[in-house]
Amino acid sequence: MPKITFYNLPEDKREKLINAVKKEFSRVPLYDASISNIVKSARIPRGSFYQYFEDKEDAFFFLFNAIVINSTNTFGALLRKHNGDLFETMFEFYQFIIEEEENINFLKNAFLNMSYKIENTFSNVFRNSESKDNFREISPLIDTKNLNVSRDKELIHIMQIISTVTIRNVVEKFANDISKEEAMGNYKMDMTLLKDGLARKI
Repeated sequence: MPKITFYNLPEDKREKLINAVKKEFSRVPLYDASISNIVKSARIPRGSFYQYFEDKEDAFFFLFNAIVINSTNTFGALLRKHNGDLFETMFEFYQFIIEEEENINFLKNAFLNMSYKIENTFSNVFRNSESKDNFREISPLIDTKNLNVSRDKELIHIMQIISTVTIRNVVEKFANDISKEEAMGNYKMDMTLLKDGLARKI
């Protein structure tokens, strides 16, 4: 998390620093990023960077968490739009991710250089491993009548499975540079298999 001095910055200077961080992490992945480029773009002394962030990973996850919070809000809004239909929500949410333009290069670098921490942070869109508050907000929006769940723990596991499938599809889209149409087709196939179940009914 950023240090208190970051939040005490005037809004214009804070936005300038955020834009410099986004610019660098949109150019290259986290571990190839240069603090020198960030401070040069933000026009601040190198020492000032460390007054605001612990290190470049701290800056990266500040920005990534902001994107995840926005995505969580979108996910909740889509659940309401689709009256709690989890699968219809996921179709549109996946489309939202791959069509996102403002942060597309940042997200591409993040997903193509996935670490456990990056994956776990993004998965918090669907369930928050550090706090149950997010799940308490999301779970009542999900219509569970057509889901094979009888308790919250099972719903949490379903959300973990769906988040894993979603992340894999995002990575495949970015890694292979496939069209949005093909990406949506692949995702719908995966989600339909999950929805219908993998075992043949006898």
